[in-house]
Amino acid sequence: MAPLNIDYSTIVKIHAPATVANMVCGFDVLGFAVNDPYDEMQIRFSATPGITIINDDEYNLPTDPEKNVAGAALLAMMEEINEPVGFELTIKKNIKPGSGVGSSAASAAGAVVAANKLMQHPFNNEDLVRFAMNGEKLASGVKHADNIAPCIYGGVTLIRSIFPLDIVALNAPPLFVSIVHPQIEVRTADARSILQQKVLLKDAIKQWGNIAGLVAGLLKEDYDLIGRSLEDVLIEPVRSILIPGFDLIKQKAKEAGALGGGISGSGPSIFMLSKTQATANQVAEAMHQVYEQLSLDHHTYVTTVNHAGVRFVE
Repeated sequence: MAPLNIDYSTIVKIHAPATVANMVCGFDVLGFAVNDPYDEMQIRFSATPGITIINDDEYNLPTDPEKNVAGAALLAMMEEINEPVGFELTIKKNIKPGSGVGSSAASAAGAVVAANKLMQHPFNNEDLVRFAMNGEKLASGVKHADNIAPCIYGGVTLIRSIFPLDIVALNAPPLFVSIVHPQIEVRTADARSILQQKVLLKDAIKQWGNIAGLVAGLLKEDYDLIGRSLEDVLIEPVRSILIPGFDLIKQKAKEAGALGGGISGSGPSIFMLSKTQATANQVAEAMHQVYEQLSLDHHTYVTTVNHAGVRFVE
């Protein structure tokens, strides 16, 4: 790695997008980025070696780099920099922690993408995913990339393998995304702890078919195949018990015209895919009505797939 050209006046600003992991049947291997919501971050060099984290939001997250997902990602990056360096990182989180739409991934991925630009791009995207997964390990206890990869690459990504890292960017037709976020928190570590460690072969075969069908549907731009493949027989039946009104949300969303959908990441957010914006709006309204009837505070979003990933802001 070439010596760094350190300019203390340079500030890199980015928007790090929310992401939907798993895409129902693709646990830990499929994910996509969305255009809304996103975190706002900026980074500059610091004269003091190490990492200084400044929170510009209401969540009071740790500023100790070893206890902050963005800090953990940057620390992993710094291990491969051949000279002492200091970073000052300011984070404004618009993606609520524990929401199930990749809050920790946005922080970790955004931090390393911004730092990489500040240092004039010594690392490639695969390196950045590798660094950012250290943030996910801090958050959930496991290195996984189904939020990190789409956040950095944009669009829909398939993580064929973690060790060694093998990320495949997938083409997809236009898709509109309706998300409802009930204002409860489901910790990723807790949502993982309740999963079965062994599955029946017949269930695994059905799941493989759905994953293959979903990937094929995306590549062929076959909306009907996408819809038929958005089925999870392994994870969703267990995790859905943590989310109030989940089955009714799915039922009403499909009645409103959604192709299908399910738990976003580990929840509690629920996402639905639609072919048109008009349908996505109807789906979001149907989801809203369910939680209104349950008197559960919630936020809804109607957005699209973000094909750029982390965006630099002038």
